[in-house]
Amino acid sequence: MAAGGPSRSERKAAERVRRLREEQQRERLRQVSRILRKAAAERSAEEGRLLAESEDLVTELQGRSRRREGLKRRQEEVCDDPEELRRKVRELAGAVRSAKHLVVYTGAGISTWCLLTGLVFLLNMQAASIPDYRGPNGVWTLLQKGRRVSAADLSEAEPTLTHMSIARLHEQKLVQHVVSQNCDGLHLRSGLPRSAISELHGNMYIEVCTACTPNREYVRVFDVTERTALHRHQTGRACHKCGAPLRDTIVHFGERGTLGQPLNWEAATQAASKADTILCLGSSLKVLKKYPRLWCMTKPPSRRPKLYIVNLQWTPKDDWAALKLHGKCDDVMQLLMDELGLEIPPYSRWQDPIFSLATPLRAGEEGSHSRKSLRRSREEPSPGDQGAPLSSAPIRGGWFGRGCAKGTKRKRVT
Repeated sequence: MAAGGPSRSERKAAERVRRLREEQQRERLRQVSRILRKAAAERSAEEGRLLAESEDLVTELQGRSRRREGLKRRQEEVCDDPEELRRKVRELAGAVRSAKHLVVYTGAGISTWCLLTGLVFLLNMQAASIPDYRGPNGVWTLLQKGRRVSAADLSEAEPTLTHMSIARLHEQKLVQHVVSQNCDGLHLRSGLPRSAISELHGNMYIEVCTACTPNREYVRVFDVTERTALHRHQTGRACHKCGAPLRDTIVHFGERGTLGQPLNWEAATQAASKADTILCLGSSLKVLKKYPRLWCMTKPPSRRPKLYIVNLQWTPKDDWAALKLHGKCDDVMQLLMDELGLEIPPYSRWQDPIFSLATPLRAGEEGSHSRKSLRRSREEPSPGDQGAPLSSAPIRGGWFGRGCAKGTKRKRVT
């Protein structure tokens, strides 16, 4: 012990005093919180005096309450009434017609209402939908609440009305590029050219060999992410050319996407730099907002693209938007296509590009996965289809599997 310093007993006494003060502060906080929950008319004179003596605590607790209410309101879904939505869609149609370079940013909200038959999804809900992420029953929302998320068999998922509308708008040269956060591959399956899509977080149907130069890409007709997760990307198959292990293309939270395809960051950046109009469909924008290259932040505000947002919930870009439409993406896109006088092409499994792009498994690889394969016809199994529905099993890996859980630490595997 240094000369003149406190003795051990003095230090222990000081620690007891500190802990006692902290407990008294916590008890005072609990008392003030209980009083504030009461209506002013129901408070006793003693409680009134305690509030007056605890002005700092009252201010702190009221601030916490306002923040909680603000967060709660941001998670609520708001719908424009039909007439207001039609008025907004007419304004959006005018912006689409006059845009010189329109780029579309898409999120999970455009895939939520995919046509899936007879499948059980999140928890015990019966729904014909791919789960979204940040909605009231989204994957991230449920995981943060400690709720269990069940795997969804996506073999019956098809491009939605929104996917097909975007493909037609691109065909008509009204949309120049699509930047997607989704990993479900539905933009590719809608008929959009590969060059017109940037899948920033990967594609569940694509695995690549990074040992080949350029990277060799394998499109499959099944979900390749069955065995993968955060920092663990090997799919269990090997490159047909060099024999190196194949990896998935998914970018999880905490990872940086470096693959050329299907992320296609170069095209996304070029499209954003040229854009005079950006249409955001079904994205919370909580992740996209962190990519400054997509928002032309180096340009003065007057030269940045006009922003149009379609979402039922609050987004961090709402204040920047020229127009915010509170509606479901399919409803808005149906109205928009009607306003533009364009027919929405029906999705056809027989014409789905994934079947012509796909690389068949080699002999001996048929048992390398258990996910159900896509089929051109629902009645006839495709060759080598070894998959089985996984709808009742808890998620073990994949594009919305364990890699999504915050705070999960894993050994890095290259």
